[in-house]
Amino acid sequence: MDGVDFNLFHVGSDRVIIAFAYLFFFVIVSDATMTVTKIYIIYYSLHKHVEYMAREIQRGANSIEGIEATLWQVPETLPSLVLQKMKAPPKADDVPVITPEQLTEADGFLFGFPSRFGVMAAQCKAFFDATDKLWETQALAGKPAGIFWSTGYHGGGQELTAFTAITQLAHHGMLFVPLGYTFGSGMFEIDEVKGGSSYGAGTYAGDGTRKPTELELQQAFYQGKYVSEITKKLSRK
Repeated sequence: MDGVDFNLFHVGSDRVIIAFAYLFFFVIVSDATMTVTKIYIIYYSLHKHVEYMAREIQRGANSIEGIEATLWQVPETLPSLVLQKMKAPPKADDVPVITPEQLTEADGFLFGFPSRFGVMAAQCKAFFDATDKLWETQALAGKPAGIFWSTGYHGGGQELTAFTAITQLAHHGMLFVPLGYTFGSGMFEIDEVKGGSSYGAGTYAGDGTRKPTELELQQAFYQGKYVSEITKKLSRK
């Protein structure tokens, strides 16, 4: 057309292309540098009670933006014949077995276990005993960790099991993250049987047939969120 300088259109389109290029670069770099906070939920479960809690904790943790929560099992130490006689169900085939060396990959932890005479099950203790190389270098020092558990009955160690487990964290220099009473009114429930305490989420197994209640699972979900939020704050670069 007469009187129209088409070079102006070329200049304008070049600027648009450059602007889109900058935007594309910003999106790619931002995505690549977005920090993911890794939470490892590591447990031992003989009759699934701790596993139920672990899965709910994982759901709670993954509900926090920027959190990647992964389930892990510690190695079994009992022979298959003994597990058969104890009527133990098969282990979860979607949860891998962890090695001590893999602990360094995580920013924070939640450890779960059933109680044995007021302390964590031997399988979990054996796993912690195998972390001596990490202890020597204090590779886990400063990393936050929470705990959750299952006991048979009221006198089975709902608080003692948690209390004695803290020693494992302390020797590694990990930062124990208790729930306190941040769970709210659920902490004061007395009209129904409920596990857990200010140390963390818990459940009762009873004779083995009892499953975690809705309230116990809610506390587990909350613990996953709570520990993840604290871990995320502490792991900021």
